[in-house]
Amino acid sequence: MATYNKLVRDKIPEILDMKGVPYEMRIASGQEFKIELIKKLHEEVAEFVADESIEELADVLEVIAALRTLPEYVAVEEERLLKRTERGGFDARIICKGKKA
Repeated sequence: MATYNKLVRDKIPEILDMKGVPYEMRIASGQEFKIELIKKLHEEVAEFVADESIEELADVLEVIAALRTLPEYVAVEEERLLKRTERGGFDARIICKGKKA
């Protein structure tokens, strides 16, 4: 049987209970929550890269939404807009080819 030790969505324990699946549960501390969210982001991005489905992209966005609630990332939208103003977005679909300096 496979084992796991990872951050899961809030309703996963309820789903496991309904299926009769045994598990242990605890609540992450503040710093641990950040670490686990970053690990989850890596996991979800890898799944999206492999699958490219709307469901996998939604999972990536859910992790990003959770990260945005952390104090060090609450201003991420302002930073995104600043970078968009300074460097643009990806609307024009420009591909550049060259050598890195």
